[in-house]
Amino acid sequence: MTLVPLQPFLGSFLNVCIYRLPRGLSVVSPGSACPNCGNHIRPYDNVPVFSWLLLGGKCRNCKTKITGRYAAVELITASVFVACYAHFGLSPATLKCSVLGFLLIGLIFTDAETHLLPDKMTLPGLALGLAFSLFVPVNDLASMILPAVFQIPVSSDFSWRLFSFADALLGAAIGASFLYGAGAIYLRWRGVEGMGFGDVKLMAMIGSFVGLRLTILTILASSIAGSFFGLWTVFVVWIKRTQRRKQVFRESGPAARRNAWASAQIALRRHQMPFGVFLGSMGLVAFFFGQQFLRWYWRLA
Repeated sequence: MTLVPLQPFLGSFLNVCIYRLPRGLSVVSPGSACPNCGNHIRPYDNVPVFSWLLLGGKCRNCKTKITGRYAAVELITASVFVACYAHFGLSPATLKCSVLGFLLIGLIFTDAETHLLPDKMTLPGLALGLAFSLFVPVNDLASMILPAVFQIPVSSDFSWRLFSFADALLGAAIGASFLYGAGAIYLRWRGVEGMGFGDVKLMAMIGSFVGLRLTILTILASSIAGSFFGLWTVFVVWIKRTQRRKQVFRESGPAARRNAWASAQIALRRHQMPFGVFLGSMGLVAFFFGQQFLRWYWRLA
């Protein structure tokens, strides 16, 4: 597979996108430089993963710490590409999987760091997902229902491409509509924005790759994962603030826990959770394992 030798370098380029796109900078020029001192990074200091390890995670010139995100993105990108090849073999599906993985890794880390989901990744990704559906079949709801309704043989080359494209289009439309509706309801209920429009476009992109059924599965899994994360955040904040109130304000145990709990709930309401992290992660999991999970679930039902 031609992508295999490029894995580390694609991960390195992805780091450029994660840093520059939210800041409105070009990903082409200028070349890589230290964000702190501005010195150009030499080619031998820009080897994926190894340079970061050899330099101890610091800039050679100013010794400023370089976040481990750079090495993590390069490793994860390579791992996802290898997983795509292992899962789908030498096929167009591997290319589709690799493109989706590349986009989602970039968007996950961008959202985690900046709470932004750049249009320059989500919108081209949406177009690519729809285009891939014409070459890699999306075996989803429309491809099972529509041929039976209209009595069209799926075996024909034209029909499977048509129904595959319909799956991708439905996944994009339903996914985006669901998140947009949820965000609108939350805004009217709480008076604050609960879902950014970037999440809507991200879900449309994921839907175009995975189809309608896996879009619904992605939204459900993301909601569950996000809820657990929110509960865990509240619990951690509650414990820390309980300890702080005991030490600083000398409150009794019950009073410290009660006041800390109220404080933790306020902190959660003010905390902007990067929901794109959960959408992207669960979208990638659904692409790999969604069909197997649904088959297992329907056997239990």
